[in-house]
Amino acid sequence: MSPLPRAIIYRKKVDAVQRFHPWIFSGAIAKMQGQVNDGDLVEAYSEDGKFLAIGLWGMGSIAIKVLSFQPVESMQSLLRDRLQQAFILRKQLGLIDNPETSCYRLINSEGDGLAGLIIDVYGETAVLQCHSLGTYGYRQEIAEILKEIYGDRLQAVYDKSSATLSRKSQTQSQDGLLIGEKSNDSAEVLEYGHRFIVDWERGQKTGFFLDQRENRLLFGKYATGKKVLNTFCYSGGFSVYAVAAGAREVHSIDSSVKAMEWTDRNIAANFDDERQATHTSFTGDVFDFLKQCDRDYDAIVLDPPAFAKSLSARHSAMQAYRRLNLQAMSKLKSGGLLFTFSCSQVVNVENFTGAVTAAAIESGRTIKVLHHLTHPADHPTSIFHPEGAYLKGLVLSVI
Repeated sequence: MSPLPRAIIYRKKVDAVQRFHPWIFSGAIAKMQGQVNDGDLVEAYSEDGKFLAIGLWGMGSIAIKVLSFQPVESMQSLLRDRLQQAFILRKQLGLIDNPETSCYRLINSEGDGLAGLIIDVYGETAVLQCHSLGTYGYRQEIAEILKEIYGDRLQAVYDKSSATLSRKSQTQSQDGLLIGEKSNDSAEVLEYGHRFIVDWERGQKTGFFLDQRENRLLFGKYATGKKVLNTFCYSGGFSVYAVAAGAREVHSIDSSVKAMEWTDRNIAANFDDERQATHTSFTGDVFDFLKQCDRDYDAIVLDPPAFAKSLSARHSAMQAYRRLNLQAMSKLKSGGLLFTFSCSQVVNVENFTGAVTAAAIESGRTIKVLHHLTHPADHPTSIFHPEGAYLKGLVLSVI
């Protein structure tokens, strides 16, 4: 590679880089050598000239998202190496060519050494989502390497980066195919044998919340014979598992009309008329629904969208989590189960547990923690980057 711009790191900030944290903040940079633009490759050096890292330059407070702490011969070789490593790991996890599960995460940003990049696989289609201009610039190379690695297993690579990029840069991007021919904008995939119709063009994120796979499986084990409420249900993942497990009655609610249509389609894709009759969809505000619904549920799922996307919003988010969990606790029968989650990255485990504990105190009920939950193994986090563990969950017994 030709000489790259250099970020010279303050002596007192070098330790953080040498501990392999993948973010270098703007305040750690003493000076720049060379012209740099948003998305450019940049090398980081200490003030005494020692190489520290190479990464992608960003215009926010995180100035460099590190790709490697060793010199890199070419981005092509780095991308191929990281994508190959990710493929091998998913094969070890039993997710490649799995007859019961055909959807999984292949690249989980910093957790797989490619900061700012998400790749989810839905059957024969990989959906790529870039969260930085740097990774977006390599999207075509990434798609071609994926095709090399997967061969005939992969027929299309779809780029869905427009929403994630528009918030952070002036770049105008348009979603569309990078590899493959236009056939449809959705696919029916399997998750532990359950059918889900995933619409990556119009759906949230890449189309489906793959990070809840193991938690949905656990919920199904508890749902047999129970009256269940699935709030913020999106496309009905927890509801499908509950109906399949033989729940007595399943209620699903989301404020989105489109989400409820997807939920109904997924229920219909999995069950005959008799089993479908145990499920009821509601479209509306979850907080309002919880105020008005009966107090006779055996199990409730709280899986809200991120209440806080910045540190400045964290306090109000904590209050929202407290109110939401308090309402749900009041609607459970004695011995009922509450599956409660937060996907806000700026709300850590202690913050979330504190909000739920405050709700438990206010409820006046006896609350026991049965499980601590997070995302599955195909959403790995780097041990040097604890911020990557965004999904927090608790399973509570409410007496």
